[in-house]
Amino acid sequence: MGHWITSLEGTEFGHQLALILAISAAILHAFFGALQKGRHDPWLSRGAMDFCYGLIAAPFALFVVPWPEPHMWLIFAGMFVIHTGYKIAQGYTYSKGAYTVVYPVVRGTGPLFTVIGAGFVFGEHFSTQQWIGVGVLITGIFGLAVYNLRTISVGRDTMVPALMLAILTGGFVALYTTYDAYGIRATADPFTFLAWFFFLDGFVMPVVAAVRYRRMTDRPDLLPLMKRGLLGGIIAYFSFGFIMLATRLDNVGEAAVLRETSTVFAALIGWLVLKEKVGPRRLALMALIALGAVIVEMGG
Repeated sequence: MGHWITSLEGTEFGHQLALILAISAAILHAFFGALQKGRHDPWLSRGAMDFCYGLIAAPFALFVVPWPEPHMWLIFAGMFVIHTGYKIAQGYTYSKGAYTVVYPVVRGTGPLFTVIGAGFVFGEHFSTQQWIGVGVLITGIFGLAVYNLRTISVGRDTMVPALMLAILTGGFVALYTTYDAYGIRATADPFTFLAWFFFLDGFVMPVVAAVRYRRMTDRPDLLPLMKRGLLGGIIAYFSFGFIMLATRLDNVGEAAVLRETSTVFAALIGWLVLKEKVGPRRLALMALIALGAVIVEMGG
């Protein structure tokens, strides 16, 4: 499977497959974010998810995929630090701000920084039309955040620090997207990177969640939490795996921009599953996000 993926690099079919993978990652990421911010404490949810995907990844990393090359260990160390910082920032962001407000800010900040970072690291350069598309997409995403901010009635006292944390988290999104794209390109078999990523990435948050759980006076039942963790862990495999494979097959910046259509799918989840009202303004902003992604792809 790994050899087949690498054989598609730089081909037209590889480009089309990267497009499908990036959009699929966007849909799955919307579900993953909703699961983490759901009725459980976001720190506990993330700990349960990381525990599940780390446990599932262990046999694949240790016994199935080819062993990492010696130079990969330093890359994995950097990846571990960056993702730990991202999760801490994300946990505080979700704890202080309403999901419908902070999630678009995180996802809107990420692609802008990623496109800039990909230019420095990989020599990728967007055309004028693609930069227009990025501007349209980010305008729609931040417009959605502002609209949601005006309509919420709870958590407004912590919204300013929450928005600052959301921007910081978006910076981490850009950093890990660029860094992980470098990492998955640095190994011969992309599935070696993915298996070891999930195995190593599953160590920190379960410990943080366990400490937090022990300090709680009103502790939630573990069975529903672990069910959510298992579902989230499985979704994470495909969501993160798809976007990383897309960055190996095609441009990192384009994949990152397409993934941020997850804000559209997050709103659709709220509308179709949670029965939230969308309204014409939110619908127009969602269309703007999708239009931006289309402009970026057409200009590539």
